[in-house]
Amino acid sequence: MAGQYKLIVSDFDGTLRRSKGGISEGNVAAIKEYASKGGVFALCTGRMMSSILPYAKQLELDGLVVAYQGAQIQEIKSGKILRDIRIGNDRAIKVCQFLENFGWHIHVYDGDDFYVNRDDLLKKLYEQVCGTKGIVTPLQISEVVREKKIAPQKIVVMCEPEKRDEIYNIVNQEFGTFYDVTSSSEYLVEVTERGCDKGSALAFLVDFYGIQREECIAIGDNYNDLPMIRYAGLGVAVENGVDALKKEADFLTKSCDDDGVAVVIRKFGLGGEE
Repeated sequence: MAGQYKLIVSDFDGTLRRSKGGISEGNVAAIKEYASKGGVFALCTGRMMSSILPYAKQLELDGLVVAYQGAQIQEIKSGKILRDIRIGNDRAIKVCQFLENFGWHIHVYDGDDFYVNRDDLLKKLYEQVCGTKGIVTPLQISEVVREKKIAPQKIVVMCEPEKRDEIYNIVNQEFGTFYDVTSSSEYLVEVTERGCDKGSALAFLVDFYGIQREECIAIGDNYNDLPMIRYAGLGVAVENGVDALKKEADFLTKSCDDDGVAVVIRKFGLGGEE
């Protein structure tokens, strides 16, 4: 390989995926060229596994894919799950009960299923973007978690963008000591088990592929990408990313609508220029 970086890990929504959906031809071509030269390209997302796998297969990726912020890691071709870290059932019930007190729109994720307590426009938006179908529950979603003995990979509050920061602060104050609380979108506040963040996921990939952390690149756009770009040898933010990520990034690339991932691959992964 021409470049020094053997592994490039990219977030999906807001980073590789265009704002109106899909992956650009420029990004696809760069990813395939990088792989043909011996590089490993991987997706690391907050999405559920069934929502991200079709894109990994579309890109003809080999190796691993990361879902649920790092709580689940799977081999693409074999389907073998290498990591599956969940919030215990009793604790998940308590988290849901706390969120229910505010009357919020709640998602609970269990493998390839996600449960949602409201059949509203937010649910339809999520389903449209992620290509998944939620299982509508009573408003007391905690009772469904109890009855089905669900130990979820992730629990989410979905909200209007103007309410995201307020909800994040409430949830983080209550649970931030015990869980990872983050946000991958202006619509989402997300809770996973402690240590299930994208930084730990990247460390898992580095160990799996037998490389040094200095030899990997991480690319993202939002708060949930912070642990990943902090860990990577080269942390990259797309131009459309949040300011907090841009401030910590080693490199600022073009936006998700301007082939920002391809720019990184060609400049650093393939050792060329933009």
